[in-house]
Amino acid sequence: MTDPKVSAAITGALQAFSKYDGYDATTLNATFETVFVSDDTFLKKVDALDNIFDENPKVEELREVFFDLLLVNFFSEDVKKLEDDYLETPEWEKIEEQTLDRGTELLNLLLYLNECEDEDIDPELEDYLKEFLLVDEDEFQDEYRIYEPVISNQILIESPASEINKVAQTLPEDSELKELFYPMMCFFQNTQPTGAEKEAIASDAVNASFDMAVLEILVSFNE
Repeated sequence: MTDPKVSAAITGALQAFSKYDGYDATTLNATFETVFVSDDTFLKKVDALDNIFDENPKVEELREVFFDLLLVNFFSEDVKKLEDDYLETPEWEKIEEQTLDRGTELLNLLLYLNECEDEDIDPELEDYLKEFLLVDEDEFQDEYRIYEPVISNQILIESPASEINKVAQTLPEDSELKELFYPMMCFFQNTQPTGAEKEAIASDAVNASFDMAVLEILVSFNE
């Protein structure tokens, strides 16, 4: 089964990508849904997902964020069919090791949005950093290092999208947040943007097709 929010995120991402890229990625919607809804093991689903991207290189830049969606869907839907402690088993540990280099920091943000829904709170950047990622705690210095560009630029939440773009362009190539910085900050600035507001975000985007696809994923999760 596919989590309804994940399903909406896939559709929204493909529509946004198509709108700003010019390539009609929406034709792949049913193909992706087939992978997400299947009863295969997680690793078989990963292989099936990768096959779609291998056969459709025009949507390559969505590969890792769709891996994040696959993982979120696994946590919310597939795990229900497994033993209660499955995520503590050697089998899952092995899967984690095999997929260590996959996905992006979008995964953490999606898990945070799920938590916001469970606790009936509105997502806020400071809450995400301090209460979810625990960047102020000594034992979470990896998170602090990764999110340092966000931590030091929280003022951008009050700034125009063009200013967020400027900072995004200055992030080093090896930053785990380089690609996600713009859509993430724009989302926290306005978690429920109107159509017109999305157009404004797109006009200042670093990479409109990718940025707007990620924004749609986040907005879908927050609805």
